[in-house]
Amino acid sequence: MIDYPCDQIELILSDVDGVLTDGGILFDNQGIEIKKFHIRDGLGIKLWQRAGYRFGILTARNSHIVKIRTAELGINIVRQGFEEKLPVLKDLLRELGLAPKQVCYIGDDLTDLAVIRYVGLGVAVADASADVRAAARYVTTLGGGHGAVRELIESLLKTKGDWEALLRRYA
Repeated sequence: MIDYPCDQIELILSDVDGVLTDGGILFDNQGIEIKKFHIRDGLGIKLWQRAGYRFGILTARNSHIVKIRTAELGINIVRQGFEEKLPVLKDLLRELGLAPKQVCYIGDDLTDLAVIRYVGLGVAVADASADVRAAARYVTTLGGGHGAVRELIESLLKTKGDWEALLRRYA
């Protein structure tokens, strides 16, 4: 159970490596990066957006595959290549007219720590570093790349009272 007034959350921001993926990075013989995303995380993101909320990416690395995946999911808030994420988050909040209490951020490692502490609902995936888990208000039961983002989104949508209406589409 999430110990936070979830009705305030309007935006979920997520790290990529170690959250939307299991943290592994593969390169083929041509040096092209390959990542594995969990399909249920993708549907969870779409459900979050269908409920009228925003989802975005804030990641330290630059990756072409992230551009492809975010386009596929209709995510238009994408910030890549920022190891110091807090200044980027603050700029984004000003741009979107949101307060920190309206934001949930999910991460897994030390580059996520300042953001997890700053936003209203800081979340760590189950296999996040110990410092990140200790700083988070909520820790998922699933690990990064194994449905942790979907788990978070379902919890938020259920708490906000949006889940049942979204389920009707599939019943």
